[in-house]
Amino acid sequence: TSRPGVAPQTMSACLLLTWKHRKSLFPAQCPPLGLESLRVKDTQLRASSYKRRGLGPHRGRLNIQSGIEDGDIYDGAWCAQYEDKKQWLEVDARRPTRFTGVILQGRSSIWRSLLYNLLKMQSAIRETRNKHFIEYEVFEGNQDTETPALALFNESATVARYIRINPQSWYENGTICLRAEVLGCTLPDPNNIYAWQQTEQGTQDKLDFRHHNYKEMRKLMKSVTEACPDITHIYSIGKSHMGLKMYVMEISDHPGKHELGEPEFRYVAGMHGNEALGRELLLNLMQYICQEYKLGNQRIVRLVKETRIHLLPSMNPDGYEMAFKKGSELAGWALGRYSYQGIDMNHNFADLNKVMWDAVEFDFQNNDKSKLINHYIPIPEYYTSEDAFVALETRAVINWMQNIPFVLSANLHGGELVVTYPFDRTEDWAPRDDTPTPDNSFFRWLATVYASTNQVMSNPDRRPCHNENFQRYNNIINGANWHTVQGSMNDFSYLHTNCFDVTVELSCDKFPHASELPIEWENNKESLLIYMEQVHRGLKGVIRDKDTEAGIADAIIKVDDIDHHIRSVVDGDYWRLLNPGEYEVTVSAEGYNPSTRMCRVMYEHYPTICDFRLTKTPKQRLKEILAKGGKLPKDLQLRLRQLRLRKLRASTKAINSRRAAASRKARGS
Repeated sequence: TSRPGVAPQTMSACLLLTWKHRKSLFPAQCPPLGLESLRVKDTQLRASSYKRRGLGPHRGRLNIQSGIEDGDIYDGAWCAQYEDKKQWLEVDARRPTRFTGVILQGRSSIWRSLLYNLLKMQSAIRETRNKHFIEYEVFEGNQDTETPALALFNESATVARYIRINPQSWYENGTICLRAEVLGCTLPDPNNIYAWQQTEQGTQDKLDFRHHNYKEMRKLMKSVTEACPDITHIYSIGKSHMGLKMYVMEISDHPGKHELGEPEFRYVAGMHGNEALGRELLLNLMQYICQEYKLGNQRIVRLVKETRIHLLPSMNPDGYEMAFKKGSELAGWALGRYSYQGIDMNHNFADLNKVMWDAVEFDFQNNDKSKLINHYIPIPEYYTSEDAFVALETRAVINWMQNIPFVLSANLHGGELVVTYPFDRTEDWAPRDDTPTPDNSFFRWLATVYASTNQVMSNPDRRPCHNENFQRYNNIINGANWHTVQGSMNDFSYLHTNCFDVTVELSCDKFPHASELPIEWENNKESLLIYMEQVHRGLKGVIRDKDTEAGIADAIIKVDDIDHHIRSVVDGDYWRLLNPGEYEVTVSAEGYNPSTRMCRVMYEHYPTICDFRLTKTPKQRLKEILAKGGKLPKDLQLRLRQLRLRKLRASTKAINSRRAAASRKARGS
């Protein structure tokens, strides 16, 4: 329908004919153009007016988050300068497009939340000096700042290049502010009648690119094990609050067991249930490894044979199911983020940072560093009680960490494009402050490996997702220097186990549309693979008893000048992640004499072997012999006699010193 007083614009006969004949190719609801995912560039957004640069049309994107200061250059919406019905936000699709709907939100701001409730949609087919918008419909807008409101157009919606959102009413004392996403199907090229058959996959890999709910995820994982039974194994680490199993895919040449000298690696996704990209990437990854292993891809074969890989695609299955039911654009910024009990699992692990810093402060005050606590910090009793506000899912992951000697991990999130590394909590509770671990240089290396190989993060021309430009930090940042987080998985993993863990924020869009998944896989594929390969950097070896050659568990491995130790596992093997260099390494274990040697880490992508053989202390040997009722060997008898003589001389010397002091004191009086 034409607007009164405006001459209608028409398409060329060819385009109109092509559209009529190909109309059935397009679904009733087309995918997003990409305002939220940033596929739509800032230059494609225009507005009738705006209050200031921070509220310009480039901020009118679904789910965009504001800065923390009023007037920030990165604010949380487009806001018109004037309050009348002539204000509009315009999107240029750059090609003739069948628009099928829009998704709308109010303004995201910690200062003001502004809403509107009626909008007019207008569209134009071509650009002229003064564009004529020939079609329009009026829809109901959103009712709160965050919940997306979907407006679907009628079946005869105009094919156009431009679309305008024209607010018609807003709440009293409010103003015109909004965030939006536009749904549209790009039309085939009228100059090529076969172009409509071509799809933009974004990758050559034949994977299942769609969002999988719980049942579909389980079915896909089962199909991978059936395709690659010799290298895969599915197990559960526990259940969610609603009884959904937390499935893990294990990939190894000998699945189901720990192999001596083979490091354990894990990826965890879906801690926040509505951050869905990580879940799909891990499902893609297990399919990809299976396919490439069968094809003989030597990189993948080597990775499978030398590494035991564990993939947990959904740490918060309850939250994901809530977000999945709403859909990728309508779930909003927070729906499904928390567990069913309302727990944010990113803050739910035991706060071991405080335990460590309190112990360090105590030792400093008492000038006693002999009891320095810097690894395997025990979980406080209050946290393990049944009354503790700890999610079942968190407890399951902690138990998993304690049962498997993980060496390296990454926790996949969404909503930003950056890799963060511990510590995640500031020591003095400042909102943000650089708080490095003793292994800061290696953590920075890990973060850089992922960020520098990610196709979007490493793009120098990309724009910030929301309100912080992480490119100035090369897309990596200390977690506490971004925002402090108490009880994070990264800090807990580092302080309670041997495992080094980072957080990867995978995309600006927490829940990308299914059409974006092939592109996102290609963006992250190399990063996911090369990060796993870092588990083979540094030192590895086996700590054995010199006499029996048995492996020694719980031996402490100390690297000189790095104030963080690790421990050997059940069979005596260990892995110490380190950057290239020469290190003095000391190994100690209860009942054994400590041993020190120099170990050099090279630049190659394989670890340096640095084994240790420890000798028992005479006291330990005596204890073991007496326990067996055996006779002491001559060398041990001689050693014990020497120790007794040494102890006797020391005690005699101390007694004589006390007597001499008493005698001098008596003469002086």
